[in-house]
Amino acid sequence: MTHALDPEDQKIITLARSARARNGSPEGAAVRDETGRTYAAAGVALPSLELTALQVAVAMAVSSGAASLEAAAVVSDADDPAEKDLAVVEDMGNATLFLAAPDGSLKGRYI
Repeated sequence: MTHALDPEDQKIITLARSARARNGSPEGAAVRDETGRTYAAAGVALPSLELTALQVAVAMAVSSGAASLEAAAVVSDADDPAEKDLAVVEDMGNATLFLAAPDGSLKGRYI
């Protein structure tokens, strides 16, 4: 895609890429809440708990008092966002969800 991204949207993609790289995870995610605070995370894969990177980032935002999201980003090799990722963004007010490749190039905008 050749759409120019707002610098704040590019920032959450960069944060998601960093979370993915730092943990050697298959995906990274970041969200920006209604006050402009950002949260970045990688997925969790434990025997008793499995969460996508976006679910972790949203949980971090909610546990810090966020009521809604302005934007969310997932960096992954996947061609489409997971249904549970779309659902968690919808739970938080239908923010734009950006899906980006590991190199940061934008694959799509959702919701």
